[in-house]
Amino acid sequence: MAVKIRLARHGKKGYAFYHIVVADSRAPRDGKFIEKLGTYNPNTNPATIDLNFEQALSWLMKGAQPTDTARAILSYKGVLYKKHLLGGVAKGAFSESDAEAKFNKWLGEKEGKIAAKVNKISTAAKAEEKARLTAEAAVNEARAKAVAEKKAEAAKAAEEAAAAAAEENAEAAEAPAAEAETPAAE
Repeated sequence: MAVKIRLARHGKKGYAFYHIVVADSRAPRDGKFIEKLGTYNPNTNPATIDLNFEQALSWLMKGAQPTDTARAILSYKGVLYKKHLLGGVAKGAFSESDAEAKFNKWLGEKEGKIAAKVNKISTAAKAEEKARLTAEAAVNEARAKAVAEKKAEAAKAAEEAAAAAAEENAEAAEAPAAEAETPAAE
């Protein structure tokens, strides 16, 4: 029986979530599996990978073959590198303590790169949000200025209309008084 380390899809449409499983190569993708090794969520940035390192290494040492995507995930987490180092120890190329030191050095560098990427993403998101808020404040200020100008124009027009109405009322009051005086003079 050929054993594969592969992904089993879960989650809803457009928002995939995967379980990393060990399964018979003849089993369907989301079918029966032997053991669940972890999860993989590609929807986050960077992708979230939760993996049982020891079990994955154990299955690789027993001869399980990973699929292309599973191989990339195992490589990212260092399982394949650890298997490579253990192969060197078995051949006598170096001691187990040397292999452990090399792996810990690689793991430290990898964690540093991941932390730098997370930091870069968070600072970029903060800068983008700050720029967006600044642009929104400028737009709001322009709108407030336009509204204030419109209100000033409306108030000026109302004053002019009131002055014109008062002038017409004054003229209208004077006109009947003049008409009333002329018939009395005759």
